Amino acid sequence: MKNNKHSRRSAIQSVLGMAGTGLLLPQSSYASNPAPFRDYSNVKITKLETFLVKPRWIFLKIHTDVGVVGLGEPLLEGRALTIQTAIKEVEPYLIGKDPRQVVHHWQAIYRHAFYRGGPILTSALSGIDHALWDIKGKLLNVPVYELFGGPTRDRVRVYGRASNAEDMKKRKAEGFTVIKTGVAKKNPSDFVENPKFIKYAIDNFASLREAGGNDMDIGIDFHGAIPPQTSKLLIKELEPYKPMFVEEPVQAQNVDVLVDIARGTHLPIATGERIFTKWGFREILEKRAASIIQPDLCHAGGITEGRIIAGMAEAYYVPVAPHNPMGPISLAVGLHLAASVPNFLVQEQVTLGEGYLKQPFKLQKDGTVLIPRGPGLGIELDEALLKDKIGHDWKNPESYNALDGSVVDW
Repeated sequence: MKNNKHSRRSAIQSVLGMAGTGLLLPQSSYASNPAPFRDYSNVKITKLETFLVKPRWIFLKIHTDVGVVGLGEPLLEGRALTIQTAIKEVEPYLIGKDPRQVVHHWQAIYRHAFYRGGPILTSALSGIDHALWDIKGKLLNVPVYELFGGPTRDRVRVYGRASNAEDMKKRKAEGFTVIKTGVAKKNPSDFVENPKFIKYAIDNFASLREAGGNDMDIGIDFHGAIPPQTSKLLIKELEPYKPMFVEEPVQAQNVDVLVDIARGTHLPIATGERIFTKWGFREILEKRAASIIQPDLCHAGGITEGRIIAGMAEAYYVPVAPHNPMGPISLAVGLHLAASVPNFLVQEQVTLGEGYLKQPFKLQKDGTVLIPRGPGLGIELDEALLKDKIGHDWKNPESYNALDGSVVDW
C-alpha cells in the first residue's frame, strides 16, 4: 500500500467495479475526513486505562500498538471502583490480542468467567465492547454502524427531562419533542398509598401535559420505586393523559408481577435498564411483560449484545429505547445502535458532550441528534476540558420511610 495516492472512496469503488460508471456508494458509507490506507494486518492491544469522570462516570481507553485508541464507558452507578477492578482483572486476557475480534473477545470474557452475567461483569464487558468497536471502525475508517449494514436512519430522536410545567416549557423551547419525568411525590411511596399521594402525582403530570401540549411525548419513570399495589393505582389515573410509556412500574426481579401490570393497562410499559444480556430480556419478551425495552448499553453487554437484544425484540414488535443517564461516550454508542437497527424508538441523554468532547452533539430543531460521521464511534475527548473533571466519589442515594425509618427504594 506504499505511495497509494487513491482516496478511501475511490479505492472502495474500484474494488466494487464501480469506478468510472457514475455509481457511488451512499455518502454515509464513508467516514468524514478519510485517511489513507495503512497496513493494519498486525494490531495488538497494549493497555487498558480507566478514569473516574465527574459527575459519576467511568471512561475507558484501550490502546493499541498502532496508535489507535478505542473509547468505552463502563459504569455501575455507585460502584465505580468495583468496575475499575473488574476491568483490571480482564486486562491480562486482552493484552497482546487483536482488537478486531470483537465478538470472539465478548464470548471469551463472558463465558470464561464461569459465573456469567450480572451487573458487574456485563458493565465491565460493555465498556470493553464499546472500545473494541471504536478501534475496529477507526482501523477500517468507517462509522461503527456501517459495520452492521447501516445506517437505518440519519438522525436519532432524543429526550430531555422535566419535573414541572416550567421545566416542560424550557425543554420545548430548546427543541425537544420527547420529555421524561418522574412520579412527583413529597415522600417515598408506601405499599398502598392514599388518595392525597395519588392526586399529587397525577396533578403534576397533568400540568406537564398542559404545558407540553398534545404534540409532546411524555414518558414517566416509576424507577422501580413504586410498589405494585400503588403502581396500579397511579397507572389507572394516568391513562387519560396518555403518557408515551410507563417506565419500570415495579422492580425487575419478578417478571410475572410486571406481566400482571402490563395486562391491566393499555399504556405502553417500558423496562430494561437493570436487565443484562439477551438471556435477561428473553423472559420479558416471551411473557410480553413490556412493549418497549430499554437496555442500557453500558450494562447489558455493549453494542454486540444490544443489537442481539434489539433483534429479539423486533420479532415481538417491540421497539428499543436505550437507557442512558450516562456520559457522551454512552450517548455515541446509543446513536450507533439506533443507526443500525430498524426498531429504534427514542434515545435517553443527560449530556450532549459539552465540556467532554471536542465536537459535542447538537440538538436539531426537530428534537433529534444527527448520527456520527467520523470513524469508529465518531467522537474525540477534549483532554484539556476533562482535566478538572477527573475523579469522583459519587454514591447511590439512601432512602428511608418517613414514618418508621425502614429502607425504601430510591
